[in-house]
Amino acid sequence: MTAVGGCAEEPMPAEFVDAAGVVPGLVVDMRYAGSSNFIGRPIEGYEEPVCILTLQAAEALASAQAELEAYGLGLKVFDCYRPTRAVADFVRWAKDEADTKMKAEFYPDLDKSELFARGYIAERSGHSRGSTVDLTLVYLPYESDVPMGTGFDFFSTRSWPTDAAQPSEVRAHRLLLSTIMQRHGFKPYTNEWWHFTLVDEPHPDNYFDFPVK
Repeated sequence: MTAVGGCAEEPMPAEFVDAAGVVPGLVVDMRYAGSSNFIGRPIEGYEEPVCILTLQAAEALASAQAELEAYGLGLKVFDCYRPTRAVADFVRWAKDEADTKMKAEFYPDLDKSELFARGYIAERSGHSRGSTVDLTLVYLPYESDVPMGTGFDFFSTRSWPTDAAQPSEVRAHRLLLSTIMQRHGFKPYTNEWWHFTLVDEPHPDNYFDFPVK
């Protein structure tokens, strides 16, 4: 397959996998493959709603999922590997001050120009290394998400894992998710309760651009 302009499309490396094939019962809700996201349209590079991760990250996620099942809970992923072209799409959108159609749902308290400075959007993303995942807890058998206080990609201090203004139930849910993920080798991100990166990621310096399909 060739990309636009005749350049060869970067292939998916052999050590990357479809996480749903490694994590039994994983719920997949890939937001950037559709329109339910902060831009409001499918993002460049997401050709199919597939959660791709390095095998190491997928296996660590499977161990976290297995522990959660004892609590009658499971995991739902919103984003996994993210091509660098998708990150570039985010950056272009962020510079278009006129496009604010999703502001009320995703960043009601911020001006779009603040998203970079506050760490919600970056010109390089750890997701492009293949071992970072955005996810939440769900009740089993899957019917609904566990309450987390805000939705995915809600750009606000209310999404910080340590937000003391959240009800005690929500704080407990966020703590459970973080504790389980850290126990299985992931580290959290201070600005987003849903964001985790494998500590011993196999590609700490490589940013990939093969499409999600």
